[in-house]
Amino acid sequence: MVHLERKRIVIDGEPRLILSGEVHYFRLQPEEWDDRLRKLKAAGANTVASYIPWLCHELADGSFDLDGHGRGALALGEFIDLVKAHDLFFIARPGPFIMAEMKNEGVPYRLYEEHPEIVPVSWDGRPVPTRTLDYLAPAFLAETRRWYGAVIPVIAERLQPRGGNVIAVQLDNEVGMLSWVSNSPDLTDQLIADFWAWLGDRRGAYPFAEAPEIARITAIRAPEAGWSARLMHDLGAYMRHRFARYIATLRGFAEEFGIADVPFVVNIHGTEHGGGAPYPIGISQLYESYTQTPGYLGGSDHYLGDLTAGNAPDWYLMNALMEAVNRPEQPLASVEFEAGSGDYGQSMGKRLDPSALDFKVRMAIAQGNRLINYYLFTGGINYRLDRETGDGNDRISFTGERHGTAAPVNPEGELNYTYPRLQRVTSLMRTHERSLASADEERDAIAIGFIPDYFMTESVYRGNPIMPEIADQLRPHRFGGTDQLLARALLQLTFRYTARDIQHRPLDPATTPVLVLGSARVMAREVQETLVRYLDAGGNLLLQGELPLRDLLGQECRVLAEALGLEHVADRQSDHRTFLSIEADGWAKPRPEQRIGFAQTFRPREGTLFRLYGRDEAVGFDVRVGAGRAIVLTCGFPADLAFFRQALAELGAKPGLTHDHPERSIFLSSMRNEHGERFVHALNLDGFEKAVHLHEGETTLFAGNPITLRPRDGVMLPIDLRLDGDARLNWATTEVVGRHPDGLTLRLTGDSTELALRLPTGVSVISDEAIAVTSSAAETRVRIATPGTGEELFTVRWGARERRRD
Repeated sequence: MVHLERKRIVIDGEPRLILSGEVHYFRLQPEEWDDRLRKLKAAGANTVASYIPWLCHELADGSFDLDGHGRGALALGEFIDLVKAHDLFFIARPGPFIMAEMKNEGVPYRLYEEHPEIVPVSWDGRPVPTRTLDYLAPAFLAETRRWYGAVIPVIAERLQPRGGNVIAVQLDNEVGMLSWVSNSPDLTDQLIADFWAWLGDRRGAYPFAEAPEIARITAIRAPEAGWSARLMHDLGAYMRHRFARYIATLRGFAEEFGIADVPFVVNIHGTEHGGGAPYPIGISQLYESYTQTPGYLGGSDHYLGDLTAGNAPDWYLMNALMEAVNRPEQPLASVEFEAGSGDYGQSMGKRLDPSALDFKVRMAIAQGNRLINYYLFTGGINYRLDRETGDGNDRISFTGERHGTAAPVNPEGELNYTYPRLQRVTSLMRTHERSLASADEERDAIAIGFIPDYFMTESVYRGNPIMPEIADQLRPHRFGGTDQLLARALLQLTFRYTARDIQHRPLDPATTPVLVLGSARVMAREVQETLVRYLDAGGNLLLQGELPLRDLLGQECRVLAEALGLEHVADRQSDHRTFLSIEADGWAKPRPEQRIGFAQTFRPREGTLFRLYGRDEAVGFDVRVGAGRAIVLTCGFPADLAFFRQALAELGAKPGLTHDHPERSIFLSSMRNEHGERFVHALNLDGFEKAVHLHEGETTLFAGNPITLRPRDGVMLPIDLRLDGDARLNWATTEVVGRHPDGLTLRLTGDSTELALRLPTGVSVISDEAIAVTSSAAETRVRIATPGTGEELFTVRWGARERRRD
């Protein structure tokens, strides 16, 4: 049985770490399957995932080829069985939509031709520009049930609880994504009628409530300014509900045809142009879908390119926000984890560093991610469809003949330059799977606030200014502060934080002593009231961006501002003639004057921290509210790490894990399991070497020995690691890449390496000319003098101590 429990994936009672690669069997010849699976297993993976394309498996006469009788590459069951023969798990992704760079997103052409009523229209009645369909249209659901009736039995008889290897089934793919990227919500007649019924008593807020249906449909497709804000909110909330119904319907079909005792995966979209700022739009759209009942697993779909000091905070925050809405049993997961060179269009316009995947894997594992699926692990060939489409190539995909050219394994089976680093980090995680699969990140007493409705901007009608104005007010501030400032500061200051859904869940100072919030000038009254109650009860708040003065419907709402005692003066913006600058006041002194881009100003008052130069207006405050305290910054504040460190310390938050390197750009985190085993993760996001000492509170870790962080490299440092027998590794200054019954293999990263062991009585380290051993009653210290650049390996072995002869 496969189930989710306490943020773990548990298979037959044992927590597992699922490290997977996407292998599209239908884009390979059957004789190539074995080679690609061997390369995946050699990389350290234990799982294969694949989309299952309806477009390919349905034949022209409406029958299905799932056994390869028409095309050998479509023998789905045979492929899954071969995966099992390689002792690999399988994750099935049968759609109906799969995207996967397929024509029609993987849906047969026949559906568009035979059921034109299921093709959506959108704003102003215009056709949608993408190949999406009305998810809940009766004809589409009937066709989907027919597809599931064919494909699901092939999967169901191979489920892991029934002796097979299928451990999860994904339902559809990136639900709602096509509407978001095209700003074209599905507004069919059927959907609008369903939306109107769902509104219930709230229908009276619309001026066309009593109008004929045709007038109502027209009004919703072309909303007027007076009620645009309300429609934006109501339609977004309805779409969450609609997507959840769709996912529940698909689950019902899957269970009807035999799926049981494995999780159902929902894939969450949203990264864009190498950044994560839009990603919570996908969470906002889909969290009701994957949290509605037990048995679902939400998985991220991310494409961030190289991980740098600029976007590493995005990746960490994305995971934190997913966790904020997850159910207690749901772990973090990623079902499309970018792998390869990134040169998807073969333009030579992008070439990712080998560290790209390595860094993201390490950060994901550090935060408790239990499932990673490398997309795409191997390329393949897009064959021609059985029908002519007249689209320029008649192939199954719009990418041309060769597909996945940027993957670690190319269409011809050749390895590219990213494979060795993928293999290294995957094998490392597999080496410590039993320790990592039940380990949780150790967090500092700090959380970022998440407001899902701040990201309900996937559908913006541009026929009047209201919806664009609300979206424009939200976008700069909602994702970790203005331009991600707070998220970047927290990472640079090495805070290990989580996130809190402050819209739906209680906010308690006992569990969240310090809350960090990127705020816009609009915020729901209920959320403002939650923050005031939090402060009254003794909570501590760092707010940056703008102080809310209106709710999300545009109505005046100054609950938070009034509780803080702040009186709004003006909104000011820098331009080519106005160079807004701020001067420090109060405990923020002394500090140089700083240029800023915008300012939302208030009357100065006691506790003012920053004033606008030349005006009697302030943009920074330290305010007591009830038993709590708030530090508020209402401007485009600079990246002043010293200020943020001091401000958070004033509120009671200090990072528990720190380093002493002046150049920063080092990611630090740690995790611990129920056996007391720990790992400290350290990533050097810069291209030059750093030697650092790591501190936990006032204690210097690793007995004061320095840790060498190679350029664009990281280490996962063990503490109190249980070894075979009664041996234990107290600590090591580099990572352990191999565990043996009588020893450890280490990856050498510095001029020397130190480790401390506790060995059973009568056991000692076997001498070697490259090591020095000192022993005491408490531990055995080993110093390896051999220098390493990060690629060299060294094995330390131990055995029974020889008896002395008299």
